[in-house]
Amino acid sequence: MNKIITISREFSSGGREFGRRLSENLGFAYYDQEIVQEIAKRTELSEKYVQQVMTHRPISYPIHIGRSFRMMADPNMDQSQNIFREQCNILREMAEKSDCVIVGRCADYILQEMDPFRIFLYADMPSKVKRCREKNYEKEDLSDKELEKRINAINRRRADYYEYYTGQKWGDRIHYDLCINTTQGTIKGIAAAIARLCAAQ
Repeated sequence: MNKIITISREFSSGGREFGRRLSENLGFAYYDQEIVQEIAKRTELSEKYVQQVMTHRPISYPIHIGRSFRMMADPNMDQSQNIFREQCNILREMAEKSDCVIVGRCADYILQEMDPFRIFLYADMPSKVKRCREKNYEKEDLSDKELEKRINAINRRRADYYEYYTGQKWGDRIHYDLCINTTQGTIKGIAAAIARLCAAQ
């Protein structure tokens, strides 16, 4: 069976850079935005739309009819479910192809029968704000407080999406094999250390 490493991460904790460096150190395939691109290709939807759906929990509304409530068919809900099903298929195909590092996409849950090594990255708020500014994630001229609110909002969306599809609490250490605080040290150094750990297993 191929070696699979899944990376869940708080926004601006360095997860994407960590995953890329870890895959390079180990010589594994790396999957992140490639998943969105493949879903868009298979569903004939735009990458922008797929990305938007994959970062928001589906919402359905009860419809009141007479004295009862019932759920009406919702095209947006159907589209969300279709995208998630395609996401599951693509992740399994990628994992069966070769050793790989996969960032986000509920991969730790979707691929659980393949026994992935599940990593969760987090950091304190000052370091996340600093990394945001260094990477220029937010091009607007935001204050630190405004940037903190943006970071928290993104993380809430990630948690909602993950918990909707998995029934598990996002970031709960019980669902991961290793939780890493990236506040101290460099992502390059942390990735090199974890690569040595993974290679020794």
